[in-house]
Amino acid sequence: MEQRTARLTLLIDPHKKALFEQLCAEEDVTPSQKVRQFIRDYIEQKTGEDWQKPAD
Repeated sequence: MEQRTARLTLLIDPHKKALFEQLCAEEDVTPSQKVRQFIRDYIEQKTGEDWQKPAD
């Protein structure tokens, strides 16, 4: 399980925020869950799927 101890603050257009929240609700996920998924996917795309494994 990931530790959730860091906060990321961003500014977004209110219309985009409302639409994003609506779309997340349709998928039954919170906006925070979706953002964490986007970040994980981006990291894996850039560094590979084993990015969480400790370095030997």
